[in-house]
Amino acid sequence: MFNLAHAMGQAGGGGAPKGGDMQFIIMMIVIFAIFYFLLIRPQKKKQQDLRKMIESLKHGDMVITTGGVHGKITGLTENVVTIEIADKVKIKVSRGHIGAVIQKAEETE
Repeated sequence: MFNLAHAMGQAGGGGAPKGGDMQFIIMMIVIFAIFYFLLIRPQKKKQQDLRKMIESLKHGDMVITTGGVHGKITGLTENVVTIEIADKVKIKVSRGHIGAVIQKAEETE
């Protein structure tokens, strides 16, 4: 009976194989690199493009808000854009809610 209990015991030095921790670290770095190039980097570029578009808004630009309202910019302040959506019908929208510029204003030179 004593031999059976002794045989079921753990062998000495039964830890993780050498290099197992290093493989885990390398895999985590690879996974982070994949996430960076597939998710984080494109999202940052999209945010930068949107910020540039919002900063370059001008009178006369045709825009779409994030709510789907189409209109022409008639007034600009630091935080608010006034949009004409019909004849003599104007609304004020926060700059951050401009989703896209459909048509840029014609440059008069």
